[in-house]
Amino acid sequence: MREPLLEVRGLSKHYPGFSLEDVQFSLAPGRIMGLIGKNGAGKSTTLKAILNMVSPERGSVTMFGQDFYRNEKTCKARVGVVFGGIDFYPLQKLSAITAVTRRFYPDWDQAQYRRYLRQFDLEENKRFKALSNGMQVKYLLALALSHHAQLLILDEPTSGLDPVSREELLHLFRQLVRRENCAILFSTHITSDLDKCADDITYLHRGRVLASADRETFLRSFEHLKTPGETVPLSLEEIMLRTERRAWDEDAAL
Repeated sequence: MREPLLEVRGLSKHYPGFSLEDVQFSLAPGRIMGLIGKNGAGKSTTLKAILNMVSPERGSVTMFGQDFYRNEKTCKARVGVVFGGIDFYPLQKLSAITAVTRRFYPDWDQAQYRRYLRQFDLEENKRFKALSNGMQVKYLLALALSHHAQLLILDEPTSGLDPVSREELLHLFRQLVRRENCAILFSTHITSDLDKCADDITYLHRGRVLASADRETFLRSFEHLKTPGETVPLSLEEIMLRTERRAWDEDAAL
């Protein structure tokens, strides 16, 4: 078993009306992990707590064998991050944003950046606000992928993309983990994306991890949700629907 690139242990964060409790999982090189859960389950909070964008109250994050919170600067130089809702400077051209961003990464690869610009049909003379939501995501990915990141942390990266662009992106993810031996952690509500590319699944429900395992083990662990006589394996979407429905029924019975 190879040493994990990312280990999350006991991560907890409390807000009025919501708590992230004891989140634990690990991610090995060459693997893609999907982080799933309905809106409000804690996916974005988990990713932000891992990166210290919000301060967790308890727990630890080990990245590349180092305590992330004690070695945040060096760790972040080896991580590529894409979060939705980041507008940068909307009136600035992409070329200006890139010129600032590349200074933070000692391993910035300008030739690779140019390849991703061509692959994603991005024009550097355009202003960020002139891009569609899907093209903004592609630009953020181009930045994240241009410094040979060993770990990619992506929040809903395929949201807003058309089906062809989504398929292109998922194919790129599979290529990256094979070619670069990196790892990818991405949150999504589009469970069909995970059927195409995820090696591992972590399921967050009301701020807690219900299950975290390789995809086959994960699917087997929810066999109890089947009805008597049901023989077809449950999909990820059906697992989420039945889990949430059971939670609603239990709440209604209280």
